[in-house]
Amino acid sequence: MSFDQLYDLLDRFVPESIDWMVFTVTALILSLAVINAMVLCTALYTWFERRMLGRFQSRIGPNRWGPFGLLQPIADVIKLLVKEDVIPVVADRAVFTLAPVVLLVPALMVFIVIPFGEQSFLGKLNVGVLFILGVTGVNTLAIIMGGWASRNKYALFGAMRGAAMLISYEVPMALSLIGVIILAGSISLVDIVSSQGIFYILVQPLAFLVFMAAASAEMSRAPFDMIESESELGAGYHTEYSGIKYAIFQLAEFMAPLVTAAVATVVFLGGTKGIDPIPGQVWFLLKAFSVVFVLLWVRATWPRLRVDQIMGFAWKGLFPLSVINFFVVAVELFVLQEPDGTITNQSMMIMTGINWVVMVVSIVLIATVLGQGKLQHKLPPQPSSLANMAASEGD
Repeated sequence: MSFDQLYDLLDRFVPESIDWMVFTVTALILSLAVINAMVLCTALYTWFERRMLGRFQSRIGPNRWGPFGLLQPIADVIKLLVKEDVIPVVADRAVFTLAPVVLLVPALMVFIVIPFGEQSFLGKLNVGVLFILGVTGVNTLAIIMGGWASRNKYALFGAMRGAAMLISYEVPMALSLIGVIILAGSISLVDIVSSQGIFYILVQPLAFLVFMAAASAEMSRAPFDMIESESELGAGYHTEYSGIKYAIFQLAEFMAPLVTAAVATVVFLGGTKGIDPIPGQVWFLLKAFSVVFVLLWVRATWPRLRVDQIMGFAWKGLFPLSVINFFVVAVELFVLQEPDGTITNQSMMIMTGINWVVMVVSIVLIATVLGQGKLQHKLPPQPSSLANMAASEGD
């Protein structure tokens, strides 16, 4: 049910003099519905991720609380709720308390503009892409707030690393969406879904790869989990947090893959489009689950990168790939579009073939430039004259 539908339903029972109350109640109902649905989905996802990580890494996941460990998220929440909420004496209490909320709210706000069908769940915003890029950019501020307010040097180091990574990867993420916007002719998510006669993951595979890589870095997940550093033995910007504040940080962290999967499903996988008679909402969930599983697969198998590798990959790898993608798409659209500005499915098939070739060639070229082959020694390693010196003296 959309905002307008629920508003019209409640407005029938309320006098016109207090229409403001209908608006407020409608907003509260839908807000509570979204918050509770996302919290429950995130709780279920934490169980799923931990079970799957156990399978990937040949170990046992949660299996004590409830059948197959399904009640483990509830046990975790209860444990964190009863833990003492410790705030350092030297911390900025107001900023320290506000940081977890600032990190969680943008993740929930993204679902305002996600179209779950012909009638968007909350509202049809004509600048949905800009809205998502804008609200998710607040994460950088939340991370800085948490590290700075803790008055802990290691928390601040983690916050600065996280902010540098987030700012760097926001650029290729935004550029990867330009090709989609050019092709759809709109920045509304509803229009982007309706324009996908052929899913954009096929038409623009390079944009999809750049978007997913940048999104993984934005979530600070492996192989981009640079906020936690082995050299400091600290958790990063939330080192000083405990109790419910730490729980909110973890809730936002585990909710991030669900948000990324929803956005990727709308932008690149056609949203609710599918094969009848299966409802569009079912197709949406299946596509989003597939994206979540791929993100989890990457996290379970790839090792953590160094800080220089992470930053270099953003500016030397993803940035030029995103620029190549939207320039190629712009040229293709200029050549193949119809006189009225539309583009047919046949033209999109031609673009698909061209863009797959462009993707392969671009990745090979970038990998060649950034490859480590030139750093390898040309000659075989030579043993040092000092090797086994103690053994030779004994002889």
